[in-house]
Amino acid sequence: MRVLRFSDRGPAVQLLQLALNRSGFGPLAQDGVFGLRTRDALIRFQTTRALAADGVAGPRTHRALMPWYTGFMRHRVRPGESFYAIAQLYGAKSEAVELANSAFSAQNLPVGAVIVVPLPFDVVPTDIAFSAALTALCVRGLTARYPYLTAASFGRSVMGRPLWSLSMGAGENRVLHSAAHHANEWITTPLLLKFTEELCAAFAAGGSLFGQSAAEIFSYARICLVPLVNPDGVDLVTGELQRGERYEAARAIAARWPEIPFPSGWKANIAGTDLNLQYPAEWETARAVKFEAGYTAPAPMNYVGPAPLSAPESRALADLTRRFDPALVQAWHTQGGVIYWRFGGYEVPGAQDIAGTFAAVSGYTPADTPYAASFAGYKDFFIQEYRRPGFTIEAGRGVNPLPIGDFDSIYAASRGILTLGALVT
Repeated sequence: MRVLRFSDRGPAVQLLQLALNRSGFGPLAQDGVFGLRTRDALIRFQTTRALAADGVAGPRTHRALMPWYTGFMRHRVRPGESFYAIAQLYGAKSEAVELANSAFSAQNLPVGAVIVVPLPFDVVPTDIAFSAALTALCVRGLTARYPYLTAASFGRSVMGRPLWSLSMGAGENRVLHSAAHHANEWITTPLLLKFTEELCAAFAAGGSLFGQSAAEIFSYARICLVPLVNPDGVDLVTGELQRGERYEAARAIAARWPEIPFPSGWKANIAGTDLNLQYPAEWETARAVKFEAGYTAPAPMNYVGPAPLSAPESRALADLTRRFDPALVQAWHTQGGVIYWRFGGYEVPGAQDIAGTFAAVSGYTPADTPYAASFAGYKDFFIQEYRRPGFTIEAGRGVNPLPIGDFDSIYAASRGILTLGALVT
């Protein structure tokens, strides 16, 4: 995590403000502006941790704040301690502590063992901008809290950032969700992460999600979620990437397209390739359509790249899809409140009915993809290669990037699609 100082701005500052609020040193407005109140709160935190009280969030300060970034502490068991006693020390729930440490016997905790203590707040924030770093922290926090949730890095971005997948459930119905192919559609990243957290928590409590038993979902389905396909592009749009060689190269690309606002209009990966035009599903037709529109070289959007799957992000997701072999995929985008379910002349039996089910629980509208966007998408690739149901969901309404203030309404409309996606095939 990068060093943060007075006057810095951006998602990393929002995350710092969130951690200070979570740790009791707020209240701070999570506005992404490192001002006097943020500096004062940070100095107070540093003082209580015997750190240099300089108001600069450097490596040691970030390490000290890590429990409030990830949502869990680590505790070394002392003689006579129980899960309940340890939970009381941190204001945590003993059930959460026991779940996170299911490998240990509650009746005989080994002295000296290091256990995970989930802190009493949700891991996934839904009121600040996302970044590659925040996504990785959420992955770390969720997998520490829920031992039946597994994470893997299935590839790397242009800038070398890991591409994360999360998996849960033990059933035969395999479902894959992906989010944020497009950089300025980053709000879909917390959408998938929040769903993951809700479903895991419901399973732990023996509860339900959207009227469906979490235990039945886990026994019927194996769910794989890719919350952030385009980490470099998202960092550019949200302001986490503000300088450096890659930033300047992207700005030079954007300068050739002055009608597209920079960076808010950026959809491509950091090299200027539109990741959702990269799949081997009539890619040559997509190339002809986009070249006719003038997108013949790297651009903020609509450049198909030099060849199918030439971008590392799209190639990694295609490889993951082939390994996972899902029965159904959902690709999450924004915006428009529509559900695309067909690709060209391929009509998968039952797909239209499933789209109707998704529409009924969301208020979104099943639709045919507009011709200019009808080729080389991830959903298209899946339908063509597997002849199984694939869907692009354009969540929310407005102008991309949708504001984080829209998250609650977007999530409310999407929970049913996400939940039933594991059960309809």
